[in-house]
Order: sequence, then C-alpha cells, then structure tokens
Amino acid sequence: MVVTNARDLGRLIRRERRDRQMSQSQLCAAAGVSRTWLSEFEAGKPTAELGRVFEVINALGLAMTVAPAPNPEIDLDDVLRAYTQRPDVSHG
Repeated sequence: MVVTNARDLGRLIRRERRDRQMSQSQLCAAAGVSRTWLSEFEAGKPTAELGRVFEVINALGLAMTVAPAPNPEIDLDDVLRAYTQRPDVSHG
C-alpha cells in the first residue's frame, strides 16, 4: 500500500491490527500508547507523535520503508510505443 498522508497510515495500521485479530486495547498495551491516542492515529490524526507511531508499528511486527513516490505522469501509450519500437521486440 502506498502511504502519502496520515490518513493512509492510520488506515494501514487499523487494517494490520484487525488482520492480526488484535483489539485496540491489546495493541495499546503492546505499544505503550493510550486508547484515545491510537483511536485518533487510526483515524488519520496528522499531528500524531512520530515516536509513538513507531512504537505501534513495532508492536505490530512491521517496519517502514521509504521509497520514491510512484509517478502519476506516466502515459502508458508512450511506454507501449517505446517498447514496440525497440529493435529486439518481435511484432508478430
């Protein structure tokens, strides 16, 4: 899942918690955060404290990877045209 804002991250964490069949209370105990804080974080609170965010991520057994954002400007017609114009591609 591509995460580009606090709301996306909150949804991802909620989904991961539910996939592991954990209640908010269980995750709070494992991460050392309050239930109010976790509820707000899962709802996408943009000012969630970063240290606590990582405590929750770690408590779920997850790790965060940062990568270049996907390029929404890619035109698939241009990609296909470039591919089919390559001399090593069979057109048959």
